[in-house]
Amino acid sequence: MSQFLTPTAAQWESFVAAHPRAHILQQSAWGELKAAFGWGVARVALTGSSGHIIAGAQLLFRALPFRLGTMAYLPMGPLINPAAASPQLESSLWSAIHTVARQHRAAFLKWEPGIFQPSEPAPVIPSTFRHSPQTVQPPNTVLIDLTASEDDILARMNQGTRRKIRQSLKNDITYRPAAAADLPRFTGMMHTTGQRNDFGVHEPAYYQRAYDLFVPQGDAALILAEHETDPLAGIMVFAKGSTAWYLYGASSNTKRNLMGAYGVQWAAIQWAKQRGCTTYDMWGIPDEDPATLEAQFESRSDGLWGVYGFKRGWGGQVIRSLGAFDHVYNPLIYAAYQAALRLRA
Repeated sequence: MSQFLTPTAAQWESFVAAHPRAHILQQSAWGELKAAFGWGVARVALTGSSGHIIAGAQLLFRALPFRLGTMAYLPMGPLINPAAASPQLESSLWSAIHTVARQHRAAFLKWEPGIFQPSEPAPVIPSTFRHSPQTVQPPNTVLIDLTASEDDILARMNQGTRRKIRQSLKNDITYRPAAAADLPRFTGMMHTTGQRNDFGVHEPAYYQRAYDLFVPQGDAALILAEHETDPLAGIMVFAKGSTAWYLYGASSNTKRNLMGAYGVQWAAIQWAKQRGCTTYDMWGIPDEDPATLEAQFESRSDGLWGVYGFKRGWGGQVIRSLGAFDHVYNPLIYAAYQAALRLRA
C-alpha cells in the first residue's frame, strides 16, 4: 500500500535523478528557479513499503488574474518507478496530485506529459482530462542522437551547417565554460538576440539564478564563444539523465561572419555527449508537420520560424510531444480563461 509524502527538495532530487525519464523541468532546482520569479511550487510523492519514493510529481502554480485562483502546471511528469507501476498506483498518484492542486486554489491543472519515442509506452490519459490547444512549452522539437561518433553526428548534418561549424573552428575563436562573472556578457547577448529576432527574453537575474542553481551542481553549462575580447555567442545547456536540453542561446551583432553561434552549439553538443547524454533536445520549433516546416522555413521568420532555419541543419529528428491536457476543477473560471485566450489570439 503506497503512502502519501511531501518530499523535501533533496528527497525529490534523488528520485528524479534515478528515474529513466528524468527531466530538468521536474528537478527541484527548476522549482526553485520558477519560485523566484512568480510561480508557486509543490511536490507530491507516494512511497512504497520500503519508505522510498516510487511515484510523484512537481507542480507549479501561476496566479490567475482578478484573484481567481491559480493555474496548476505539471510539466514532463508525473514520474513513476517502472518496477512499481500499476493502474492502482497511477490512480492514487492522480488523486494526490488533484488534492494538492485544489489546496493551492487551482481552477484547473495543465499537464504536459512530454516527448515519448515510438519505442516507449505512452501514458494513459485519464478520462477527466481534455486536450488543450494552449501549451506552456513548445510542443515540437528537434532531437539529435548522440549515440553515434562525433564524425557520424557531423555527417548527418546538412552541408551548410557542417561547413559553418568547420569555419567557426578556424577563426581563432575561444570556446570555454563561463564563470559566474561572465553572466553579464551572456545576458547582454540575450538582450541583443531578443531585439534582433523580436522575441521576449528573461531579465538578467533569471539567468543568474539558473546559473547558480544548475551549473555548480554539474547539471548545466554556460558556454561562451569569444574572439579576441569580443563575445560572439553563448549557450546555456542543461542535462539530466540521458538527455540534454538547449534552452537558452544568444549571439551578438559583432563578427557574425565568424560563425561563433555554430561553434558554440557544437561545443554544447560535445559537452552533452562527454557527459554521457544520448539525446540532445534543441527545444522549440514551429508546431507544424515536417513537410510544412520544409516548405515554409525559407519564407517565414515569425515566432519560432526564425530559429527553425538554424535548428533544422543539425541532423536531428523532428518530433512532437503529446501536447497539453487540462483537468478542470472550476468550470466557470476555466471558461473565462478559455475566452481570454481566444480574445488574445
